[in-house]
Parts: sequence; structure tokens; C-alpha cells
Amino acid sequence: MILYPAIDLKDGDCVRLYKGDMEKATVFGDDPAAQARAFVDQGAEWLHLVDLNGAFAGEPVNGAAVEAILAAVNVPAQLGGGIRDMATIETWLAKGLARVILGTVAVENPDLVREAARAFPGKVAVGIDARNGMVATKGWAEDTDVEVTGLARRFEDAGVAAIIYTDINRDGAMQGPNVDATAALARAVSIPVIASGGVSRLDDLIALRDCGAGLDGAISGRALYDGKLDLAEAMAVLRG
Repeated sequence: MILYPAIDLKDGDCVRLYKGDMEKATVFGDDPAAQARAFVDQGAEWLHLVDLNGAFAGEPVNGAAVEAILAAVNVPAQLGGGIRDMATIETWLAKGLARVILGTVAVENPDLVREAARAFPGKVAVGIDARNGMVATKGWAEDTDVEVTGLARRFEDAGVAAIIYTDINRDGAMQGPNVDATAALARAVSIPVIASGGVSRLDDLIALRDCGAGLDGAISGRALYDGKLDLAEAMAVLRG
């Protein structure tokens, strides 16, 4: 199971939100590239990047910060937030991203997800962000009547590389991940599932690893910034 350190970008800074609320952002640094290098120096094999402003705007906003990160490190990175058309997908992959994450368009334009996954095999993931079991879009600002598993199953034959499942109520709250919901989703589809939201200590990662659903990875942000989770130790445990 891969551990993805998260770098969430707001106004060019590294931040963490509380339950997706842009008004409840804690700034952890003003140099995203330096933060990326720090994670890689600690052994990170992947990075998870989010353009928070872009998620609300519907187009890339923190592009300069993302490009600085890509120039600073040599590990693969995935990016979500504001990626809603083929031109943006093509641009980011050309700039060196290993994977783009499509969230809002997975609900609003699923054909684009399928088209992109065919055009760029292994480079397109679906981001499913849920509040109380229902999908939220546009930076988590809009709730839908779309159920998590139903949405995931729409892409079973699409060739997407992974599903990043985020429990919004757990994100940034340091309350532990929603292991049961994440495991249920992973068992319902054949697509690899990456858990996000609430990972706050080593025991949380162990619970995800040992849930029996074969999760592909987990994302952690605030716990790494706060020092409650040691990246090198966590990776060693997951490898073991």
C-alpha cells in the first residue's frame, strides 16, 4: 500500500482545510516546492497535489506552484482540482504529471473521463468525494444525489487507474479514516482504491492496510505537517 503525502494548494501556499471548508484553512508553508522536496527526502515515492482554488474556479489556479513542485522532485505526482476538459488534462500530463484526478466531471461529464482514460492509459484517476455517503462536487461546495458506489461502478470498464475516495467529514479533522466505507467501496469495484480523509496516526494506516479490501494506497496531509505521523516510519510499516 502506497502512502501519498498531500500538498493542498490555496493562494500559492501549502494548507489543510477542516472538512473542506475554505474559510477554515491552516497554512503550513509558503513554499510548496520545498515541502515537496522535504517529503521526498523522507522517502515519499508519490505526491498527492490538490489545487483547492482551482476546484472552486473550475480551472487551474495554482499552476505555478504545481509546476515548481514538478521541477523540484523526481517522484510521480497526481493532481486534482479544476481539471474539467481534455485540453487541461493534456496540458498537465505534458508538463510532467503522472496522473490527473477527475472529480466534478466524473459526475457532470463521465464521457470525458472515459475519453481521457482511453487517450492516456494509466494516467487518469477518478476522485470521489463524499459527504454522508453522497458525492459532493465543485470543491465539495455542492452536494448531489449521486451515491458513491453507483458512481464508481460507472467507470468499471473505463480503464481508470484508480479511485481516490475522500470522506469529507473526516478530512483534516484528525478523527481517523472511514475504514468501513472505504473498504466497502474497494470491495464493490475492481478499480484500485486510494483512501483519503482523516488519516492521523500510524494505527489508521495499519487499519486501512489490514481491512481486507486490498486498498491501493492512503493519503495523509495534516498528520504529516503536525508531526503526528512520521513519513519514513509509516512507509516502513506499510511495506512490511
